Amino acid sequence: MTDQAPSNEIREFLTSRRARITPQQAGLRAVGRRRVAGLRREEVALLAGISVEYYTQLERGNARGVSDDVLEAVARTLQLDDVERRHLFDLVHAAKQRPGGRRAIQRIRPGLQAALEAMTDAAAFLRNGRLDVLTANRLGYALYSEAYGTTKRPINLARFVFLDERARTFYVEWDGIADDAVGSLRAEAGRDPYDRELTELVGELSARSEDFRTRWATHDVRQYGSGTQTFRHPLVGGIEVSYETFEPTADPGLVLVIYVAERHSSSAVALSRLAVSSFSAH
Repeated sequence: MTDQAPSNEIREFLTSRRARITPQQAGLRAVGRRRVAGLRREEVALLAGISVEYYTQLERGNARGVSDDVLEAVARTLQLDDVERRHLFDLVHAAKQRPGGRRAIQRIRPGLQAALEAMTDAAAFLRNGRLDVLTANRLGYALYSEAYGTTKRPINLARFVFLDERARTFYVEWDGIADDAVGSLRAEAGRDPYDRELTELVGELSARSEDFRTRWATHDVRQYGSGTQTFRHPLVGGIEVSYETFEPTADPGLVLVIYVAERHSSSAVALSRLAVSSFSAH
């Protein structure tokens, strides 16, 4: 990304969040004809307790001298959720920093790999912020065998979702998965706007997928945490699982994702069949 990228991201993110808040939602009276869909800049400044000039400079991407207290006030005014608030802080902090060098290659420690492989009843994998799957346990490889249909390594879940037609069958709720993937990449871009591989990934997906381009333009951010997910696996059929994500303390930048099926359910039986079959893309 260019040196101006973080500033552009601040402008576009704040503009998009401002546009979705109506005066009524912000506790203001709407008087006369309005030329903007949401709040005006001066209304955001008023509600945040800062000058119009100050907010205008921030929205234009000038983050010099902006304090955390001001960002908190803007976040409250724009009614940002926790993920959006963190994204705003990431964007501003990134804009204050100079571009860094290329990231070090992420390696999986033997102890972390051993812990992953010790999980025999759950499907699990380790990914980075770009949604590259770096390693998985035996059941994780088996569950995601469709994604391993390509020779490119590491596999990237965003590429799979948007560029592989099999993903639309594999993920029962494809639209939600697609929203989450883009929102997660958008959040990662805020944390590290100078990640060359992430920039190349976003460029590739934008060029090849209209579904991705449309979602990327919304500037929505998401964070995988916990929830349920349903797969339609080609070998064993439907599998509904709950998932949890963890960030290993000793391995910043990595995310551990664990899928577990309800005991004695048909999904648990399906996972057991996958484990027995040893259907792996190793």
